[in-house]
Amino acid sequence: MAEVATFAMSDQLLVVIDPIARRTDGESVRIAKDVLSAGAATKVCLPEGPDEFARALARRGARRPVVIGDDGALTRAVALLHRQRQLAECVLSVVPVGGALSLAGSLGVPTGAVAAARAVLDGVERRLDLLVDDSDGVVLGALRIPPIRDPAAPAGASSVGPGAGRPWLRTCQSLVRTLVPARSTPVAAAPGPSRLRVEVDGATLVDLGHPVETVSVTPGSSGVAAVEVRPASVGAEASPLRAEGRTVTVSGAHFRYRADTAVSGPVRRRTWTVGEGALRLVVPGRGGAAGGGAGVG
Repeated sequence: MAEVATFAMSDQLLVVIDPIARRTDGESVRIAKDVLSAGAATKVCLPEGPDEFARALARRGARRPVVIGDDGALTRAVALLHRQRQLAECVLSVVPVGGALSLAGSLGVPTGAVAAARAVLDGVERRLDLLVDDSDGVVLGALRIPPIRDPAAPAGASSVGPGAGRPWLRTCQSLVRTLVPARSTPVAAAPGPSRLRVEVDGATLVDLGHPVETVSVTPGSSGVAAVEVRPASVGAEASPLRAEGRTVTVSGAHFRYRADTAVSGPVRRRTWTVGEGALRLVVPGRGGAAGGGAGVG
């Protein structure tokens, strides 16, 4: 994880503001935009959907891209640049705004709008490892099998349902529920142990004959990924199995996995390879702030 460059105030910026950030925290977006505009020549893009978001990044020209948005916007931008085969030539900045900001914070980006915007202007480029899978997906922070349910979402609830945004429909649904006797619905059981084969650099860490509770893979900072397998245990907790390597292959029964903010699968086999220093991310220089609030200080 090397800091390799600083940036001139004369840099031209392409500021891509994610629509979710605009809706959830317009004040932080405005503050970040003001700080960036005061320190550099900026072109602001307001994409309304994924296609416009992708086109804005692809047509950035010589401008340095800055994404204002949450962890989902950050991972989307990195995935797009990877698929466009432009990640190696792009120095990416992010100003975290929204509900989920833990990934950006774990990568060294301030989670306050002002501190993050100032880091865009006078920070340094840090090269970070990531994981690339055999379906061209990328992982910045962590991979987990089975996926962890989003703690912000209540169990059994969906953020978008048939009555979302339609009060009259929700009222009718509530009336129907009071008139029709409720049927017992079995509670979904927690996923049990999985039978998976986990290989690290071609060597088997755990085989199908040994059920596992969880598998986690995290890109490191020296060209290898850290792998931890927690075996299923009866009685005393079994010690986790750990290894490091450049390639990790998981195979066996159909499984889902959570990579950063997204859940994928089911698949029967997936291989992840470390992309050493593949992510060029702007972070505060030494002595720079690692946090900060949204207000101007």
